Amino acid sequence: MATDSKMPRLSERLVWIDLEMTGLDVSKEEIMEAAVLVTDSELNVVAEGPNLVLKVDGTVLNQMNDWCKSHHGKSGLTDACRKSTITLSAAEDQLLQFVTQHTEKGKAPLAGNSVHADKRFLDKYMPKLMKHLHYRIVDVSTVKELCR
Repeated sequence: MATDSKMPRLSERLVWIDLEMTGLDVSKEEIMEAAVLVTDSELNVVAEGPNLVLKVDGTVLNQMNDWCKSHHGKSGLTDACRKSTITLSAAEDQLLQFVTQHTEKGKAPLAGNSVHADKRFLDKYMPKLMKHLHYRIVDVSTVKELCR
């Protein structure tokens, strides 16, 4: 069977993850929302994954800084987190299941905008997911800075 040399391989994919958190201090803040999609090396969307709102304890939500309270409050995310039944563990399992369907273990780097911040939270709270990804990251905010 002939193979199309232009068909992107699983090893040439990027995993784009965007998190919303209760703040930026990974030692005390939590993940509120996680969204994922997979692209090929030419940035064509291969698959759109789940967009998950996680259950966050009211005490943690009440301790957010003013910017987070305002931003997440206006967007409705804070209320959605209070009502959600999705645990951190369940969210990690869903994200990992999606990513493993579309990428080879250890091949696809994490990608995003200022994704280094998201990576710190993923390393702490979703280590199974991070073990599936390549150790490199693709941070598009670097390109933005270089173009200034």
